[in-house]
Amino acid sequence: MTEATDLAAAAGSPDPKVGLRAVLALRRLLERLETIQVQNARRQGWSWQAIADSLEVSRQAVHQKHNRKGR
Repeated sequence: MTEATDLAAAAGSPDPKVGLRAVLALRRLLERLETIQVQNARRQGWSWQAIADSLEVSRQAVHQKHNRKGR
């Protein structure tokens, strides 16, 4: 099993402590994966709008979240 599969299974636990910790871990994993893929897309020349369309968010939202020049 993969980490994500294990976490998804734990997220369905009847024990709230186990389930909520798994949800937190999944959220953190998702954020890392999104950052990696946005960086990958930008390196390949994708526009902020193309990335936003793929993530189904606004261009402003994705740019604000992932633009490193402003940080």
